[in-house]
Amino acid sequence: MLSRLPLRTRQLAARLSALLPSSCALCGASGRDTLCPGCSKQYFVSRGACCSQCAMPLAGGSDTVRCGACLDNPPAYDASIAAVDYGAPFDQLVMALKFGGNLALAPLFARLMRDALLHARHVPQAPLPDLLLPVPLGEQRLVARGFNQALEIARPLSHALGVRLAPRALTRLRETDAQSSLHPDQRRKNIRGAFSVAPAFVGKLDGLHIGLVDDVMTTGETLNELAATLKRFGAAHVSNFVFARTLLK
Repeated sequence: MLSRLPLRTRQLAARLSALLPSSCALCGASGRDTLCPGCSKQYFVSRGACCSQCAMPLAGGSDTVRCGACLDNPPAYDASIAAVDYGAPFDQLVMALKFGGNLALAPLFARLMRDALLHARHVPQAPLPDLLLPVPLGEQRLVARGFNQALEIARPLSHALGVRLAPRALTRLRETDAQSSLHPDQRRKNIRGAFSVAPAFVGKLDGLHIGLVDDVMTTGETLNELAATLKRFGAAHVSNFVFARTLLK
């Protein structure tokens, strides 16, 4: 992005960066990167073999690319890519972005999600989507928070993958309770019928591969509802791109 700015603006940005060094989001060490090399090497390792559809870890020695749950009851989405398992210390980063307003973490999440896609063993040579769509935030929550963390991640991810971003293609038809506050059995009912495709995009999704972007995938109910909605409006394939995947018990 900086390369597109005027020379003087780029020079000023470089000077400000030198004057205002950042610190590692995990250990606090001074540096110019959001994540220091030590923490990156210690914590960010390959997730191993995962289900190609829901991104849950597969049992060792498994000869399939899909887990039993997805084989028995296939979700509406077709594939999922997650950079990390949700848990310490990554939960700190998610909370810092979502509730702490640390927007500098969004490009880091995007970079790690791009790397996860490039190295995904469970989705060999995964095709890139035609469009990236962030999971839309309810209006009340957007006003209270001031930003949509999914959109903040989707912007740099769009640039990293070279895939067009359509931030207004999806709309929420109604406010819903926070999924994290609900029992897993209540989440599907809470989110059912909550989304639609914006009028400007009706008839423009036919046959497309859509990439949905979010920070965390827990039960997958929100992403499943969105995928089902997109397919009703003509999308041929829906993939999820998330920073963290919760390991369900």
